[in-house]
Amino acid sequence: MEDCHQYHLLVQRSGLSFSMCHHIRSVDYCTTTATEEPLRHEVLHEMMENHFFGGSKVEVCKKRQMEAKEACVPLSLLLNLSRSKNHIYFSVYEPELYHYSTLGRVIVTYNIKKKHLALSLCKGTHILHSQVYCQVASFPKTQTPFHDHKTDHHSITINSPWKSSSRYRNGKNCKVCVRVQKIPTSLPEEVTAQRMLTDYRQSLFPDETTCQLCPDTPELEEAAQVTNKARIVGMQGVIQNISTYNRHCTRCKMVYRYQKWRDGLHNFNDRVILTLQLCVYLRHNLQNHVSVSRVISCLESLLKIDFPAPDLIFQGYCHFEALCNTEYKYSCVNCGFYPPVVVMDLHRKGVFSFEVSELKQPKQDFHGEHDIVAFWESVSLHMISQGFFQVPSQNPFVVKPTYDNWASWIGEETRQSNTVLNTEYEKVPSQRSSGEPQLGDLTEDHLVDELLRQKVSTIRKLCKSCNMDTKGSRMDLINQLREEMKSRQAYDKIFQSIWGASGGWSVIMCPHGIVYSLKFNLRAKSPRDFADLLLSWKHLPNVCIYDFARGLVAHAKSRVPDNSPFQPFDGRLADLTEENVEAAAHGKLRVHLPWLVEKLEPSLPNGHPITGSNNHYVLYDKFHQANAKDPQEVLRRIRIAPELQATLNSQVAEQLFACLLKNNYFLNNMGPSAHIFLMRNILEHRNNNQNEKLLKRQLIRGLQVQQLHATTLSDLGQVILGQQMSTDNNSVEAEPCSTTLQQTLTDLGSLGAETKFSEEETVIDCKTPPKSSNAALSCGHHCASITELYSVQAKQSSWSFILHQDQEQVLNYVLDTRRPGNEVIVRTLKSTLTRSDFLTLGLRQDMESTIGNACFEIIEKIALSKGTNVYVVDLYICPTWLPPLNNNPMASLPTQAHQKDAVFIPLWTPGHFQICVI
Repeated sequence: MEDCHQYHLLVQRSGLSFSMCHHIRSVDYCTTTATEEPLRHEVLHEMMENHFFGGSKVEVCKKRQMEAKEACVPLSLLLNLSRSKNHIYFSVYEPELYHYSTLGRVIVTYNIKKKHLALSLCKGTHILHSQVYCQVASFPKTQTPFHDHKTDHHSITINSPWKSSSRYRNGKNCKVCVRVQKIPTSLPEEVTAQRMLTDYRQSLFPDETTCQLCPDTPELEEAAQVTNKARIVGMQGVIQNISTYNRHCTRCKMVYRYQKWRDGLHNFNDRVILTLQLCVYLRHNLQNHVSVSRVISCLESLLKIDFPAPDLIFQGYCHFEALCNTEYKYSCVNCGFYPPVVVMDLHRKGVFSFEVSELKQPKQDFHGEHDIVAFWESVSLHMISQGFFQVPSQNPFVVKPTYDNWASWIGEETRQSNTVLNTEYEKVPSQRSSGEPQLGDLTEDHLVDELLRQKVSTIRKLCKSCNMDTKGSRMDLINQLREEMKSRQAYDKIFQSIWGASGGWSVIMCPHGIVYSLKFNLRAKSPRDFADLLLSWKHLPNVCIYDFARGLVAHAKSRVPDNSPFQPFDGRLADLTEENVEAAAHGKLRVHLPWLVEKLEPSLPNGHPITGSNNHYVLYDKFHQANAKDPQEVLRRIRIAPELQATLNSQVAEQLFACLLKNNYFLNNMGPSAHIFLMRNILEHRNNNQNEKLLKRQLIRGLQVQQLHATTLSDLGQVILGQQMSTDNNSVEAEPCSTTLQQTLTDLGSLGAETKFSEEETVIDCKTPPKSSNAALSCGHHCASITELYSVQAKQSSWSFILHQDQEQVLNYVLDTRRPGNEVIVRTLKSTLTRSDFLTLGLRQDMESTIGNACFEIIEKIALSKGTNVYVVDLYICPTWLPPLNNNPMASLPTQAHQKDAVFIPLWTPGHFQICVI
């Protein structure tokens, strides 16, 4: 308009009074007229009630309406300036003349696609008028640029139809929903396999043609295009100009969008579609401490292609994980749902951006009980809803930390119920119990320990922020801060400066490194956090390892004064007497806990389901046991219990934190809900990987676990073989076996030779004993993996191999002393072995030479399979060779034996002998 004004001035100066600008000339071609729609006051009040703006803005609108009425001009008009479906135009009255309103009116453009008003030349009043007219009845019914947050909040659920942003809604009083589908946790290989970019479809339509909610399944409307500029993002690059469509139900207003995971795609927001291969790749990178932004940066650098913003891809990945059918069991395959021994600790440096001062006290009737399922569903809902709100500030499902809505995570089988404890509001000084001040003072020692690790410059900054003198030595400054920390306000300030805003992660783990409970603390560490977790468990562990054992016991006694959970001896391993303390201090006290090895039968009242014992101890981990200054605390040391001292890794939590510390560079920069969602998800996949490693390790060591796919879990959550394991006593149930003795001996022949015995080489001269109906397993490939020659080596799996029922049956028959000793058991081309030959094995008597020679022959073949040259030397061939080791037998040995790597073993002969290895 300013240019046209200058043109008219030029025309006037030039004497060309009949020359007009193109705007005025275009009026001759106008065929439509904009009709005035009066501003209704009920619309203003309705928007004010929905908190779209305040009462002052309503008064401004009414005042401007009166001014327009006095000037006899319409306040605002809806214009049809183009046929575009993405823009709406308003003409708004402006009584003041500016460079942008020389004609007394301004045109405001609303972008439906981006939900954005063109504001560059307009004042706030024009914006307000346009936003009001977005609610007028004449506005197109297909879009609405604001949201009724209260209605949305009650209509969205994770696995059911739910509302979303404006492009899926059709008026604030209508219930337009979006249906999403769950994704399997374990995806088939074909959907995550690498594909060519040309293999993906260019148009993505929803599969549904009828409504899945309405009773008579009416047909959906024709597919409507959402955009034709969507992008498929994968590891091979980015595919541009993808068209996405959705369908609507005319009755329930359900919106169905493309969400077909079997195509190898994950639809995030109809504009960014991730390949499942990329999603799985990002998951594995997060397990290896590589952030999403770094992965995308590497792909961009490698492929020389611009990817969408890393934050957008990260939100898409969280959207993918939230829709996955992940169970979050948080359980160990060895310890089951209720581990008898746990290790507890806090990761202080794992924090998220958060102001503790923003926390408000909960209602007086709140007792620290939270619905764990509802809370974590709301966190997942926040991740899902990000795909339907382009502006984060418009998302009503953001989870913000509050005392009355912040729950830990405990596995479904491990927790007592869906109601768990989180009493962090009790940490506030004004609401502490009588026993809390002492515990609070003790937690300051941990903060002082962390201060000692800080640089002098950091300590001086802390002193300055606390209005203290910054002069003096390092210890002088720390002592000043310690005195200052007696004030809770100063304590929180120092904690936030060192460890961040939130209070870190409290975890409870089993000795195998599996996380069972995870709590994101809002405030500084306290034994209260671990007490909340343990008291929410269905069965309290028998042994808890904690770096502040005395504080945990004291806090538990204050929480449950009538029935302290840690008994006997206040959680110590022995009674508090001078004799026990003296013996423990000198390492002479031993307290055996046999139920950790074998379950008590019968179990004690209220006994643990795994151990049968009702004793509950709290001990120090080995790294912090020297920090306890009280002499009585020597009774809480692990070395007193031999069953723990020999096998327990009390540093398993520290090892976990050392690993997770590598994630802090991206986790600590996230918001609270994204931080806790991703952290729980990372630990879930880590737990699954650890469980798989545990099972594979058991396979290698020869435990009774055939194959991973053949295992299942008992009622207590411990791994068992298919359906063959009994829950009560963990014994293998009987199952008929069809393996005959002939076949069993043939299979066992592979243990002693490279080739199995054939019918020509092996003759069974005995009658086949009757088959036992109690045979649990048959010999097969699971035995061959250990008994084949190339697998035999000096390792535990060889000599701790557990025999199957078939093998025990054959062994009992061969070594049956009640049968004739001269009975032929095995006849080969080289020798014949009788029962008496086998009876000389493993006994304190001379071994029969025939079977001894057969054993050495096997040793020779095993060594050759390992690439070692071994020669069996017959003493009859080398009569001049003397047994003493200081003599040189090389001259009398065969020529082929004169090799550098040769190992010489004399052939077994009757009588006494010596074995010489050179």
